[in-house]
Amino acid sequence: MPKRQTQSLSLARKTAELSIAAPLVVSHRLARMAAAGANPSARNSAEFRRMFDEKTVAFSQAWNAMALQTLRANQAFASAAFRSLMFPWMKSPRSASALAASFQSATWGILAKGLAPVHGKAMANAKRLGRSRKQP
Repeated sequence: MPKRQTQSLSLARKTAELSIAAPLVVSHRLARMAAAGANPSARNSAEFRRMFDEKTVAFSQAWNAMALQTLRANQAFASAAFRSLMFPWMKSPRSASALAASFQSATWGILAKGLAPVHGKAMANAKRLGRSRKQP
């Protein structure tokens, strides 16, 4: 299977998993907030703090991973452009379709790197919160 197709299938699978896990986590936490009321227990307070902290960490990790992957892709494109300009006899120039495929592959890579931390945290939370019993 070509690399592009593998990347897009993996990204689609992770997106589908996230679309199932995120609403489960949100519904569990909203029910917990409603049950806790104005004076949440220490356990609920810890869960609510955890909710905020892990979102902040996951999204900052996602942005950093996407920025780093974008930098890598840009370096690869710049290097290829430099080589083609400086050493045209070394290799035949890339076709437009090959260049478009390369850009598409880079885009899939950037999206996958950005989705990974959010997906991982949401799946872990869905598993953890699915196991816990509802307590006030």
